[in-house]
Amino acid sequence: MLTIGIIVGSTRQGRNGEAVGKWAYDFAISRNDEVKYELVDLADYKLPFLGAELDKFAQEEANKYIKAWSEKMASFDGFVFVTPEYNHATSAILKNALDHLNPELNNKAAGFVSYGSLGGARAIENLRLILGELQVADVRTAVTFSLMTDFENMSIFQPAEYHAANANQMLDQVIAWSTALKSIRG
Repeated sequence: MLTIGIIVGSTRQGRNGEAVGKWAYDFAISRNDEVKYELVDLADYKLPFLGAELDKFAQEEANKYIKAWSEKMASFDGFVFVTPEYNHATSAILKNALDHLNPELNNKAAGFVSYGSLGGARAIENLRLILGELQVADVRTAVTFSLMTDFENMSIFQPAEYHAANANQMLDQVIAWSTALKSIRG
């Protein structure tokens, strides 16, 4: 059975990512795929900035989170990254979390669910570049939520029904690519 991690890529106070991630997870499990989906929230991993100098106690604590993050991401066959768009890019917290990984992601597939003023499209393009370096095959179809039309007052998530078509297509692609890539990982 495939395992797909749905990664919430924002930890900001008052973030929309939690609601969007829950929507993506609930949508995925409602499809009744022969896939195990798991919602993973970066807020649960207190990762230091890569290369930051920490005192001994802080480094020991950070190492526990880094190890847990690495093991969690290694356990998946594919991913759906839920990303906000901040300043024409993905969140710094998600970029930093990915910087802590490499072999854990190699030869796996990823799809995207994004949100922002332009639906988070630029965050997805930014993630495509990052994931390419990490040998992750990203799928074409993405789900993009506009802060103007899919959120009331840019904070209460109320997605339009038409997003379901893209979500289905994106998940179909992630499943197909994850299945194919699992065979080459052995």
